[in-house]
Amino acid sequence: MSPGAASAGGGAISGKAWAGIALLGVVLAILPFALGMAGQGWVRTVNFALLYVMLALGLNIVVGFAGLLDLGYIAFYAVGAYVWALLASPHFDLHLPFWVVLPAGVLLAAVAGALLGAPTLKLRGDYLAIVTLGFGEIVRIFMNNLNAPINITNGPQGINRIDSFAIGQFAFGRSQQLFGLRITGPEKYYYLLLLLTLLIVIVCARLQNSRIGRAWVAVREDEIAAKAMGINTRNIKLLAFSMGASFGGVAGALFASMQGFVSPESFSLTESIMVLCMVVLGGMGNIPGVIVGAMLLSVFPEILRAVVVPLQQSVFGEIVLDPEGIRMLLFGFALVLIMIFRPAGLWPSAVRRRELSAGRGGAP
Repeated sequence: MSPGAASAGGGAISGKAWAGIALLGVVLAILPFALGMAGQGWVRTVNFALLYVMLALGLNIVVGFAGLLDLGYIAFYAVGAYVWALLASPHFDLHLPFWVVLPAGVLLAAVAGALLGAPTLKLRGDYLAIVTLGFGEIVRIFMNNLNAPINITNGPQGINRIDSFAIGQFAFGRSQQLFGLRITGPEKYYYLLLLLTLLIVIVCARLQNSRIGRAWVAVREDEIAAKAMGINTRNIKLLAFSMGASFGGVAGALFASMQGFVSPESFSLTESIMVLCMVVLGGMGNIPGVIVGAMLLSVFPEILRAVVVPLQQSVFGEIVLDPEGIRMLLFGFALVLIMIFRPAGLWPSAVRRRELSAGRGGAP
């Protein structure tokens, strides 16, 4: 069978698609070395962008697939980070290997997701958003005050000297010569984060096209009709919370290992809102759209910071406007424009696009 015939069958991937995938793979493989020429700070920026991609994909399961508005998602990020910090640092004098700490963080984050989902099964919309917001703040305040009478989280001072990710003697937190090339810590973490991000993308894609994914969509569209068709809405919603939380736990554990320090300040409500905006901006329910939204909102502020400060110094001789203020101004302005002109997001799913088109067509 010729390649053209294979592609015409609909199930095979065309030669152009394979070429695009190969080109993307080459770009991703050399990206950290290209960015490293401009400074390791840009490699770290991309690493944090990959962490946000993981968080956005996890929240997309809850918000995009199942239609459950979650404003406390950053709590699961905190659970994963603190599990790694407590089990791999001098705080309790524990230095367990990653194959113990990472699954423990994922498992506890999934349990926290189920604990959040259980009392909110009958809530929808604004009421669910308020409860999840409260859960996120409870976890942050909990971490902030667990330093007395027994010092568990070290309170607002946080936990430092956290072990980096290591496989045997190969530590990701320090530079090392490999095959004659000097590879820095951020470059090592880039490949680790890229690998885990790809695994999460594959899991999300498989879930979306599975019976579970179709059940989530049914619950999102009409929970009563889904229940009437025999779907166990309670278990399906709990699974959405737990599955999304587990991805947050992975990102949190890697955040702690990469930073070497965690504190409650890193897990504020602002971070939850930021991740939710990534999902909405990219396109709820669409995996590529969510990835695009996460990359844009995590990388763009750093590009803006690198451009705005030198520009103001060259024009005015001093910094007139704070880059952080400009970032939030442009960020809000961009979200308003997106909601007006592309309410389904930058890259919406085909189903969402059809729903909005049908809604506009049926409007009087």
